[in-house]
Amino acid sequence: MKIAFVYDVIYPYVKGGVEKRIHELATRLSARGHDVHIIGMKYWEGADSQKKDGVTLHGVFPSRELYADGRRTIREAIYFSSRLIPFLMREKFDIIDCQQFPYFPCFSVKLVSVLKKMPFVITWHEVWGDYWYEYLGWKGVFGKTTEGLVSGLTPNISAVSGITAVNLRRLGVCSEIAVFPNGIDTVRVRTLSPAPHSSDIIFVGRLMKEKHVDVLVQAFATLLPEKPGLTLVILGEGPEREAIRFLIRDRGIVDRVLLKPFVDTHDEVISLMKSSHVCVIPSTREGFGIAALEALACGLPVVTVDHPDNAIRDLISEETGFLSSLTVEDLAGNIRCALSRYPAMKTACIRSAEFYDWDTVVIRLERYYQSVLSP
Repeated sequence: MKIAFVYDVIYPYVKGGVEKRIHELATRLSARGHDVHIIGMKYWEGADSQKKDGVTLHGVFPSRELYADGRRTIREAIYFSSRLIPFLMREKFDIIDCQQFPYFPCFSVKLVSVLKKMPFVITWHEVWGDYWYEYLGWKGVFGKTTEGLVSGLTPNISAVSGITAVNLRRLGVCSEIAVFPNGIDTVRVRTLSPAPHSSDIIFVGRLMKEKHVDVLVQAFATLLPEKPGLTLVILGEGPEREAIRFLIRDRGIVDRVLLKPFVDTHDEVISLMKSSHVCVIPSTREGFGIAALEALACGLPVVTVDHPDNAIRDLISEETGFLSSLTVEDLAGNIRCALSRYPAMKTACIRSAEFYDWDTVVIRLERYYQSVLSP
């Protein structure tokens, strides 16, 4: 099969969960003999297309800023969508897998699909629903309407988690929803060594309001008087980075917190996790939570927020982590419990992650694509 993944940002030039998922699936599908392409913004010098790790990357226009005032820019999404149409009209793919976010590219793919009779799938990572009003105020009605329109563009719908599938049903999707979770390379994780410098707590993810890293910093600060040797590593970038940096300075804990940008290789992320004891991701919005899964594979119990829009909850049991409310006191209490119990929880955490091996996920996805092509 000649397969195209459509998403405006491309790994490893941008290191987020969606682009990492596409990279893992694409490289494995290529290794299984398929001709795989990723179409997004151009992050490299030279020709608009390049071969990397067996996958052809296409940049339809030079990369632009993704965020303005802490939010994804609509202008970038619309521009990407407009440049996507002429590119796809020149190409022929057996199947296109378009990521639901940032929505507008889905309409471009739909248009080309009709004109060229190319089947396509929309992969959903999250459903926002009424959260659009919290995100944009009264303008959220446009986001919610757009989300609803995208849900009806194709009967070929996949979701990365059970929570996302349930929310799609609430959105009105009646067709079959195939669930393909994010995964991990369990063999690779086992072979990597811990980083030289250890830490007690680690957060990995994009620094956005929905991740509530500010609550983590405050909870960490409340634990220091009783555990003055504690250390925290915050690994990530995003629109909240400067606010988090200011909060760390304001609480006087600069010497106990390492605010680190995304590292060059994913192996370094795993090594940093392996050198820590507990992973804390106090997010209220996660379509899946691949960082949490990777932490479990490294043997770290995960502390997260018990919120209906947080799919990390599905990865957590009493043996592998703790569910907290979004208060400084409760989060600190759950971190305290995790720190006291992490050695005994290590084996259960590792075993729970083995179900999500990428090689297993990609075989199921391959069969799904084939079923779409031969209904």
